[in-house]
Amino acid sequence: MKVLILGASGATGKQVVMQMIKRGISTRIVVRESAYLPREIIDASNVEIIKGSITEFSSEKLKELVKDCTAVVSCLGHNITFNGMFGKPRLLVYSTVKRICEAIEEKGGGKVKLVLMSTTAFTNTHIGEKNTTGEKIIFSLLKVLLPPHLDNMRVASFLIEKIGKDNPEIEWAAVRPDGLINEDEVSRYNVSEFILRSPISNPGQTSRINVGHFMAELLTDNKLWDKWKYKTPVIYNEKQKEK
Repeated sequence: MKVLILGASGATGKQVVMQMIKRGISTRIVVRESAYLPREIIDASNVEIIKGSITEFSSEKLKELVKDCTAVVSCLGHNITFNGMFGKPRLLVYSTVKRICEAIEEKGGGKVKLVLMSTTAFTNTHIGEKNTTGEKIIFSLLKVLLPPHLDNMRVASFLIEKIGKDNPEIEWAAVRPDGLINEDEVSRYNVSEFILRSPISNPGQTSRINVGHFMAELLTDNKLWDKWKYKTPVIYNEKQKEK
């Protein structure tokens, strides 16, 4: 197995990489030239580091990235700065995942597992999830006022509606954590097909290290993958911290 990880220098992306290192899985990561990586990742013998802006990579470069990979993880996200949220590219995650899927389809050679880090702000209406009136108003405003929210909605919908369940080259899962927090160790967590609490009025918590652990389990446990492929699992810490 070889795994390509996008957004590997982000807070959650680094946790996914660390889980791959612990499992001895061959890993290729893409990070910006200026990205900070901990020494554990830099020195890991099973990690190949590719530097550059993936939005500037040619189609041929993307095909090179995925050509020998059996799995891709996207932990891409927008920097929490004014330029990161409102500057270009506004659809960073959607456009990158779409291009990666095209590269996978062009290379052929067997199915690739694609894991997307999504969010509980994405309501999966295809499985019957619904928003309250208040949530609908807030989410509608966020789509207009906050480009990263629209980006997250577009990419999850793309996997469900465009890649779907019949793609000969791609199987996928979109993992939806709730409010992300930092913790030092993997703890007990619950995974549900449906959102169990309002991300607006009653958000839960999910540690980044638990997200990384669950993603790694998805890629290495075939029974778990078969359970969650083509779905949008929601992950919550079992024990919620006091707010």
